[in-house]
Amino acid sequence: MPATADALEAHRVALTGHCYRMLGSASEADDAVQETLVRALKGLARFDGRASLRTWLYRIATHVCLDLIADRRRVRPIDEGPPGSPDSALETRPDAHWLEPISDARAIPEDASPEQIAWLRQRTRLAFVAAVQFLPPRQRAALLLAEVLDWSASEIAEVLDTSVPAVNSALQRARTTLATRGQQSPPPPPSSEEQTVAERYGAAFARYDVDALVGMLRADAVLSMPPFTLWLRGPADIRDWLEGPGCGCRGSRIQWVQVPGQAAFAQWRADPAGGFAAWALVVLDPAGSQIGAVTSFLDVGRIFPSFGLPLRLA
Repeated sequence: MPATADALEAHRVALTGHCYRMLGSASEADDAVQETLVRALKGLARFDGRASLRTWLYRIATHVCLDLIADRRRVRPIDEGPPGSPDSALETRPDAHWLEPISDARAIPEDASPEQIAWLRQRTRLAFVAAVQFLPPRQRAALLLAEVLDWSASEIAEVLDTSVPAVNSALQRARTTLATRGQQSPPPPPSSEEQTVAERYGAAFARYDVDALVGMLRADAVLSMPPFTLWLRGPADIRDWLEGPGCGCRGSRIQWVQVPGQAAFAQWRADPAGGFAAWALVVLDPAGSQIGAVTSFLDVGRIFPSFGLPLRLA
């Protein structure tokens, strides 16, 4: 039976997850998937069924992403330079410079098995996607096809128009690079202890209990706020920030949201004109009974709609 447009559309979420891991951007992933489906629809007459429809679509999506990547990558503030201090000047970079979060529902197919869902979530965590951005484009593609989709070296070689030895060499170099960035293996799913500390952190943030917040931080915990280049390390500097420049967050409303493999909440700050205005999507990185990293994504005009969140609360 020939493939149909509906059959192509059924793969949108899985393809979005793949393109997000390649590009580090939810918005660019959407564009890449749309281009993938357009190319596939135009080429349906040439689809001979020798490979599965899913495999064929991943091949197209990988090449779309390779065309988009060139030599650029999206990063986090902690990837770029040394930590600053609470009184450092605030500088920004364009939104296209930064890694973006993506919602669980847009990247993880709900019809996958529980084991597949758990695996995909761990391979779509911000730290893993950030590390992957440091790989050259073709190494990035080879690693994601092998590590996430479990493709063989021969299948990857066919997609990348290269040899099996070249693929194996690319995978070895890619894994070495990831190991230097602390991503040699996927982290385990969040434990009940980590889920509990994330919930405690969110509750403390909602009441803006700085002592409680700082008390949950690891000694080397980091706070970053893209699009600001500034990032802070250690409970002392983070406390000074929370009590100083960050004190406008006191009295915020929060709502838990789902990002792959991590705890996160949306934040609305009190608006002097009334109500609450969207301020940040806060992603937590628990480490056992403590918090290792807090990333507040401030590009709410683009991020909140992608999570189905309102920009204002009454």
